[in-house]
Amino acid sequence: MNMFRREFLAASAAGLASTPLLAGRGIGRRRPRVAAIYTVFTYRSHAHVLLENFLQPYLFNGQLTDPGVDLVSFYRDQSPDGDMTDDVSKHYGIPVYKSIREALCLGGDKLAVDAVLSIGEHGSYPKTDLGQTMYPRKRFFDEILQVMKDSNRFVPVFNDKHLSYRWDWASEMAGACREHGIPLLAGSSVPLAERRPPIKFPRGAVVEEAVSIHGGPVESYDFHALEVLQSIVEARRGGETGIKQVRFFDAEAVRQNASKKNWSEDLVAAAMKAQLGYVPADLGAIKGEDEIEPHAIQLTYNDGLKATVLRVGEDSTRWNFACRLKEQREPLATSFHVGPWENRNLFKALSHSIQHHFRSGKPPYPVERTLLVSGTLAAAMQAMHQDSPVLETPHLAIRYRASNFTAMREMGASWKIITDETPQPPGIHGEK
Repeated sequence: MNMFRREFLAASAAGLASTPLLAGRGIGRRRPRVAAIYTVFTYRSHAHVLLENFLQPYLFNGQLTDPGVDLVSFYRDQSPDGDMTDDVSKHYGIPVYKSIREALCLGGDKLAVDAVLSIGEHGSYPKTDLGQTMYPRKRFFDEILQVMKDSNRFVPVFNDKHLSYRWDWASEMAGACREHGIPLLAGSSVPLAERRPPIKFPRGAVVEEAVSIHGGPVESYDFHALEVLQSIVEARRGGETGIKQVRFFDAEAVRQNASKKNWSEDLVAAAMKAQLGYVPADLGAIKGEDEIEPHAIQLTYNDGLKATVLRVGEDSTRWNFACRLKEQREPLATSFHVGPWENRNLFKALSHSIQHHFRSGKPPYPVERTLLVSGTLAAAMQAMHQDSPVLETPHLAIRYRASNFTAMREMGASWKIITDETPQPPGIHGEK
């Protein structure tokens, strides 16, 4: 049955009483208090599509899910037109503080929250000479860390998207968390999306080649495609050992691939077919999409694996993957389906993962994934703007073992309740 979201929640609220509640919600255990630190809180910003799943029950794998944590403070870095902070603050009784320190201390002298949600995405920020948006994730982290140090108390942190546009800062953030025992989770929402078809990557498999395809601009969408790639190939035989070389392909170099064969076209075809149901005759002119200038990022891993992130067409919900496994004839291919309402529903699974992280103090997947992707993306942007498109990356010899994060993934049951025909709410509690 198609329902407006608020009607669905009202009709299902009684089910919470009979549904097993999430960890940290049991008798005698206080719900973790969470401070939300963000750039802006406008419609469909990351603050919006994350925080709405912290303020009320939400659908995850077809079940109405209690967040299991309480938002207790806000800090906003910018206040553009359409910012919803004040309205949401008034409606839910959550105070807005003028500094990160005040938000973490709830106006007092010591850390007074149990977890920190840091959302450094969207807003008006300058760009580097390489075209990277200088989001204040490192500044947010430094201020959060200082409060913890001053209070001699260290709590879980989530950092939205890559750690920083600068490798040295990303490495410093991860290192500080290791030093102080801060549970750190970061990264993309896309690896948690429903897989169509619902492939299972055999853990310990030997991967000969992989491709990850997106339909968006340089950097911001390359990040997600890199995380999709890494979230699968990190489970290959031998575990992750890092990346030794990054190469950037401009539009002309991408068009020359048919003759130079830097990556396998059959993998690209399989990845596109997983999404579209057919293989486009011309990847540069997909029906219904504007023609774009393609680009690609190729990675050479320390264990010999070659993988390519490729932009195909113009589609903000295109996240496709394919790989060739040793001794398997057909490519393993899937498309990551974000659900109706674009990122409004895509972020439900990510919210669920963050809440698990905050309650348990254990990241459901390793932050080293996002550290490696952060460094890879920074290297790709550098390669894009230097004379040679190839950059050696000995600093990305990052080793880690993948974890099984299946329980954090959306399997598609939610999209039988919220469908493409279901009207999208204008905001969190009806605000425009």
